[in-house]
Amino acid sequence: MKNLIALFLAGFATLAVAGETSTVQPATVEHYHYGTQLDIARVVSLSNIPKVCEVVPATMVYEDSQGQRHTLEYQVMGDGCSTH
Repeated sequence: MKNLIALFLAGFATLAVAGETSTVQPATVEHYHYGTQLDIARVVSLSNIPKVCEVVPATMVYEDSQGQRHTLEYQVMGDGCSTH
């Protein structure tokens, strides 16, 4: 279930990305846990997902509705799994 939520977050964040990246990130990294309430107004950047077939950490930098920047770490399935 946690993996599904992480994949949903990654998909949602991918749709929201406007191609902007940031070199300045907050010092505090928040860790996503099932049920965490998120206030995502704008996604600033997403980390690259490695080409492995296992669950890996991913990072999203976003701004909340108050304009505060957050860095969120969550788990996502790597892009290296194939059915061929």
